[in-house]
Amino acid sequence: MPLTELTIKQAKPREKTYMLSDGRGLSLEVRPNGKKYWIIRYWVKDKERRKSMGVYPNVTLKEARDKNYEFRKSLEIATEAGKPIGFDRETFATVAAEWIKKRMEPTVKESTLTTIRSRLDRIIIPAIGHMRLEELTSGVVLEFCRKIEDKGTLEIVYRVKNIISQVFNYAIATNRTDVNPTLALHGALQTRQVRHYAAITEPDKIAVLMRQIDGYPYEVVRCALKFSALVFCRPGEIRVAEWKEIDWEKCEWRIPAEKMKMKRPHVVPLASQTVEVLKDLQRFTGNDKWLFPSARRDGRSMSENTIRVALRAMGYGNEDMTAHGFRGMASTILYENDFPSDVIERQLAHAERNSVKAAYNHAEYLPQRREMMQWYADWLDGLNQHVAVASS
Repeated sequence: MPLTELTIKQAKPREKTYMLSDGRGLSLEVRPNGKKYWIIRYWVKDKERRKSMGVYPNVTLKEARDKNYEFRKSLEIATEAGKPIGFDRETFATVAAEWIKKRMEPTVKESTLTTIRSRLDRIIIPAIGHMRLEELTSGVVLEFCRKIEDKGTLEIVYRVKNIISQVFNYAIATNRTDVNPTLALHGALQTRQVRHYAAITEPDKIAVLMRQIDGYPYEVVRCALKFSALVFCRPGEIRVAEWKEIDWEKCEWRIPAEKMKMKRPHVVPLASQTVEVLKDLQRFTGNDKWLFPSARRDGRSMSENTIRVALRAMGYGNEDMTAHGFRGMASTILYENDFPSDVIERQLAHAERNSVKAAYNHAEYLPQRREMMQWYADWLDGLNQHVAVASS
């Protein structure tokens, strides 16, 4: 019996996935999490195949029926011509190339894109690029990953698996396949050691760090260290900060999209202490393009190693504190002092899963973030003054 909108809306999730048939091979798959997917079932050489047609209600009943009709017409034409249908001809390499162009190029930094392309070209495509999507079962992908694993490069295994997974997610979204074979590999590969950036998070140790920063002998680097602590942006974003991005009237640092990891603009409210750091810095680099130019004054920005070297000079090893650690330091203190998660994560410019929301959220929670940034600067000041009194 054909489905109706009422039947679909009233379909409740059960313990296991179940199907509601609309006839002519079109079914609605209802999953335990409540999601409802349109599925076309068809046969090629007596073997059942399934094709996803989207999620209800994004794809309405009428649209699903229209898609089913169009698909079956193309299947009929292809069968009469003795040719394989649509996506059956597509290889992993073909879909991966489209994924790079459509999804990666518009959203990630050039350096990240170069790394992904390198792993595809050197490791993945030579081994499985020629295979069709339906040939890349979980077993095939597992065997491929284990060959890399046997060489002892566990980090590469997980990076490669993640790329394969993203390509398959794109293939699912574009109706090339219904299955991501990497999802079944959980627990099948060796466990990797998750690397965290070292960060100082205990208040008494943060106080000592800030005191040492105050005493650092080189003015520009000292300002860079203070600025890193106060704004807790990514080191790469700080290193290429430009004076033209500072809005003195609004007390904001407005980072353009091309400099951000997720290719979206970001607003950093500047606490009064941060403004003072910038005014101090202006005396040394105010006529330059960069806030923190290269010590060689060769037109480039500060070296990516400058902050690391400064921290080592102050006695902090790589396992104690890193340039990236200022982010973890701030995040820990802000969470411990009950600032809302959404406000903290937005200020950290972490990825927004909702792509529509992400396109407009560079200024989201700005009043709360401004208040939080000033609180954090005051908190750091209070620690520093406490150490100064204790040591006198």
